[in-house]
This record gives sequence, structure tokens and C-alpha cells, in this order.
Amino acid sequence: MHNQTKHKLSCKVWLEYHGKPLIGKGGAEILDQIEKEQSISKAARKLGMSYRYVWSYLKKIEKTIGEPIIETYRGGKAGGGSAKLTRLGKELLEEYRRAENYLNKALASVTS
Repeated sequence: MHNQTKHKLSCKVWLEYHGKPLIGKGGAEILDQIEKEQSISKAARKLGMSYRYVWSYLKKIEKTIGEPIIETYRGGKAGGGSAKLTRLGKELLEEYRRAENYLNKALASVTS
């Protein structure tokens, strides 16, 4: 008897800017969580990442694209600042989701 392995067709999607990678699946998850949580630290915690990692990832994207993708707001005396995606940040996330959905549908049609 042969042990049959079912192979799965897969691909990775990412957005680039002038040939430099901007966001892939992990970056989209970060942006999505920031949008949901309105906080970088809460988003990092939900994703099991350090605040420092998420912050440096966001800054790397902003340096590559030359525009902010998040806006941060300082908290008062009790702390508790917040963050939200800029219009550009939302556009990047939406563009990534569109591309990912399109490819998932294309892969599903090939494998079915």
C-alpha cells in the first residue's frame, strides 16, 4: 500500500513599492489588528509579537513608502494612547486583501 500524500497548491502574496516589499500576510495581520484594537501594544499582544517588533515593522514600511501608515495618539496622565491606520494604511490593507482573495479564488478553481 502506498501512503498517498495530498499535495496542496499554495502561493504567497505581498505588496511592493519600487521593487521593495511592503506588506505580506504578517504585515496585513498587523495592520488588521491595529485597526481592530486601535492600539499597537494590544495588536502586538494579540498576535504574540513584541511591541518593539511591530513598531519597527511599521516604521520600515513608512520609510520604504515615504508616508505614514499609522497615526498615534498619546494618552493622558493615566497613559493609554491609541493608534489607527491612516488612509494610506487602510488602502494598503484593502489592496492586500483584494489580491489575496483573488489568488485564493484562482487557486480554488485550479484545485477543484
